[in-house]
Amino acid sequence: MRALALLILLAASPVMAADDTALGRDTFHGSCASCHGAEAKGGGPMSEILTVEVPDLTTIAARNGGAFPWLKVIHIVDGRTGLRGHGDPMPVFGAVFTGDTSVADARDGTPVITSARVLAVVDYLAAIQATP
Repeated sequence: MRALALLILLAASPVMAADDTALGRDTFHGSCASCHGAEAKGGGPMSEILTVEVPDLTTIAARNGGAFPWLKVIHIVDGRTGLRGHGDPMPVFGAVFTGDTSVADARDGTPVITSARVLAVVDYLAAIQATP
């Protein structure tokens, strides 16, 4: 019975592939770049009207001792962690990050349920981290 439940869960969960990389990049450019910039280094066209500094998203790992805090970033992007610039949930994006529920495992094996687009954006951000 457990094996059947696992198979059903796996069948319903998307598998990261090249399309997911493109989804992450495209979603970032369509939804995040207006504040974070096309290169994710901050300074997007909307950043000048914000009351908070827009961070360089290519240095997340560097600011975290060299490790990319995957789960923390998911919680910021999907609105679970209140971030003043994003609101709770991100009001700018409305339904963009909802309706495509996905399951992934955190590094410690804990299942994380969020949007497939959130996972794709976070994986994209992990992929573009600056190397020291």
